[in-house]
Amino acid sequence: MASRYYYGTGRRKCAVAQVRLYPGEGNIVINDKPMDEYFPPEWLRTRLQEPLGAVGMEGNFTVSVKVTGGGICGQADAVRHGIARALLAHDPELKPVLRKGGFLTRDSRVKERKKPGLKRARKAPQYTKR
Repeated sequence: MASRYYYGTGRRKCAVAQVRLYPGEGNIVINDKPMDEYFPPEWLRTRLQEPLGAVGMEGNFTVSVKVTGGGICGQADAVRHGIARALLAHDPELKPVLRKGGFLTRDSRVKERKKPGLKRARKAPQYTKR
């Protein structure tokens, strides 16, 4: 691969994606596997390609991703966030388009911690009068 690349880190829930954009023919490789093999559902693949489509650069970059943590949906959204940030590193003038599409906003919702005396974060044991 070419030595010059653009880097972006994406996060969602517990997933962290380290994304590198190389000038190339448009392949996407995630954890050394093709995108089709790593994310089998079609809607996940289209979701993580949305930032490239919004700026019209679908076939301009080869994307190399290392993603860890979380589940399949969180990882896909982390990759999407990382691609958007890497595109911003490539061309800062894309910021209005990426911001309008909501690709640069980090989704900060995470699982709430379990509280003492409760079964889960908010679920309490069943109440009995006697």
